[in-house]
Amino acid sequence: MLESDLLDKLRKIERLYAGATTPGEKDAAADAIARIKKRLAETAKTESPVEYKFTLADGWSKKLFIALLRRYSINPYRYSRQRRTTVMARVPRSFVNETLWPEFLELSKVLKSYLDDVTDRVIAEGVSGDATEEDVVAGDFLE
Repeated sequence: MLESDLLDKLRKIERLYAGATTPGEKDAAADAIARIKKRLAETAKTESPVEYKFTLADGWSKKLFIALLRRYSINPYRYSRQRRTTVMARVPRSFVNETLWPEFLELSKVLKSYLDDVTDRVIAEGVSGDATEEDVVAGDFLE
């Protein structure tokens, strides 16, 4: 997958969660972001934000999630002594359940696939053409 293909997939996911309905909206990523921000503002009028603790698996996921929060003008933070993979945010529950988390999962899946492909290609071309997994052997292991 080329980087341009990755960016196109990410924009498509964004438009999906923005609820774009017309062909013009489907072509405008800026309209999609504005639409989601508007929905978030409307939700915040009727539903109080809740403090969420998100624990992310790795640095890539964390960077993606923080970027997504900031895109929607949500302030990510963490308390001192919390793990680096923890992100806190105050967000209406319905926005997390209906938009933020599902969109993050889709974006994360696409990004992970892209990063896996790039990693495999770099290893095959720059280190070794044999990128197969290690052998599993029977028996006890020594520490």
